Amino acid sequence: MLLFLSFIRISNIYLMSLLYLFMSKKLKILAASDLHGDSRLTKKLALRAENEKVDLVVLCGDLTGFGESNNLIKPFKDKGQKVLLLPGNWDSFATTDFLAQLYGVTNIHGYSAVYEGVGFFGAGSASTALGPRSGISEKELFSTLEKAHKGLKGIEKKVMLTHMHPSGGLSEKTGFEGSKSIKRAVEKFKPDLLLHGHIHETFGTEDNIGKTKVLNVGRDGVVIEI
Repeated sequence: MLLFLSFIRISNIYLMSLLYLFMSKKLKILAASDLHGDSRLTKKLALRAENEKVDLVVLCGDLTGFGESNNLIKPFKDKGQKVLLLPGNWDSFATTDFLAQLYGVTNIHGYSAVYEGVGFFGAGSASTALGPRSGISEKELFSTLEKAHKGLKGIEKKVMLTHMHPSGGLSEKTGFEGSKSIKRAVEKFKPDLLLHGHIHETFGTEDNIGKTKVLNVGRDGVVIEI
């Protein structure tokens, strides 16, 4: 009997340890933006994601543009990496959908997804941009984020993904107007993180809106744990 009770006690301790490990495990993300068709860069990013054992790759728009876009997403898929992407102002909505379907990845524009308990929602393109392909109004940008966020009821940890930067932040100090709708969405939905790109001059910088950390992830990418 004592042996049985000892076994139960040890089993409970083991189960509690497993539960603690599960609850404390963080999701590791490699986030980048503004690839502009550079497939050599995506090969480097895919290798970095592999070496750093990330759980998810996030691409925050301007996937296409200046360079050759052949096999742009293929390096990530060849390594079996999960990818979320959205359009920038250099990507048409149709091209972004095509890339997502071709490589079996997720276009998160207007949608949400959950990975290991962390919710992601996003809206791409930009409302004040010089790019030739996609554009979005401030009203549509907010409504797209609102629609996407509705899929995350009950999710505590959240990451908001955009291409454009919010108004009032560091990136706006470069002289490029930010989005009031993105800032409004952050203030309303209170994500833990906002990941964006778009403004090349502030790649890699960090800011805050309330308790939300704002990162301009840039071409070289950043690795984040949440």
